[in-house]
Amino acid sequence: MDLRKLKTLIDLVSDSNVSELEITEAEGKVRIVKGQPPMVQPAAVPAPVALAPQAPAAAPALAPTPAPAAAPAAPAAEPAGHAVKSPMVGTFYRSSSPGAKAFVEVGSQVKAGDTVCIIEAMKILNEIEADQSGTITQILCENGQAVEYGQPLFVIE
Repeated sequence: MDLRKLKTLIDLVSDSNVSELEITEAEGKVRIVKGQPPMVQPAAVPAPVALAPQAPAAAPALAPTPAPAAAPAAPAAEPAGHAVKSPMVGTFYRSSSPGAKAFVEVGSQVKAGDTVCIIEAMKILNEIEADQSGTITQILCENGQAVEYGQPLFVIE
């Protein structure tokens, strides 16, 4: 691939909202990922031998940190009341539009079937309903946050 063409592609990716671009041509395949090359380049420095012992030491140190952080969050939500969980992977929204009032706040009374949030999945807005009546005691997600299947969103008592 021509160096000028490659430079043009890099400039286009850096100036746009595109985070990743992959092009396959007869000469070869090029993949440009925004935001990750600075992290990848230091690892590809000819001194990976010195980095290799440090990387495994850093990985175990990071692995236990998220596990305990996730473990207390789940038990804290379960004893406090009923957790409304995400039925899908998507993006969590507390209101129907950016300027609109949130569906529920901490302290809001809800009935089974009331809309408590929206999860956007594949450009479709899915209203998530309370599956039991009670009072919202905790909101466990931030507006615009990515959520996983089965992730607790709210706690109802």
